[in-house]
Amino acid sequence: MTALDFSAAAVDKARRTLGDWNGELVQADFFAHSPDVPYALVYERAFLCALPRKLWPGYGERMAQLLDAGGRLAGFYLFGKELKGPPFPIVRPALEELLAPYFDLETDEAVEDSIPVFAGRERWMVWRRR
Repeated sequence: MTALDFSAAAVDKARRTLGDWNGELVQADFFAHSPDVPYALVYERAFLCALPRKLWPGYGERMAQLLDAGGRLAGFYLFGKELKGPPFPIVRPALEELLAPYFDLETDEAVEDSIPVFAGRERWMVWRRR
C-alpha cells in the first residue's frame, strides 16, 4: 500500500501516527508521481474536493495513468453546487466528464455515515478503468 501527499508535514505526521506501518509513505505531487508499476486500486477520500477547480481537468486522465487496465478508482465523492471552498464539491455531470473517458462506473451508493461537513452530500463510487 502506498499513501501519497504533497505536504512534507502531512507525511511526517503520518509516519509518527502510523509507527511500524508496513506500507509506503510518499511525499510527491499527484500529477507528477510515477509508481514503478500501475496500481490495482486508488482510494479517493476528500482529494478531488480539496483540489482547486483549475486542477480538475487533469484528474481523470491522471487517475487512469496511475491505474492498471481493469484497476479501480474507489471512494467518496462530494457533490454540491457551492462555489466557495475547500472543500470544493462537484456536480454529477462534471464528475462524469472527468472520469467517463477512461472509466466505467460500477457502484454508486448514498453514504449514510459521512463526517458532518460532508453529511448528505457524499456518494460512494467505484469506477473501473478501461
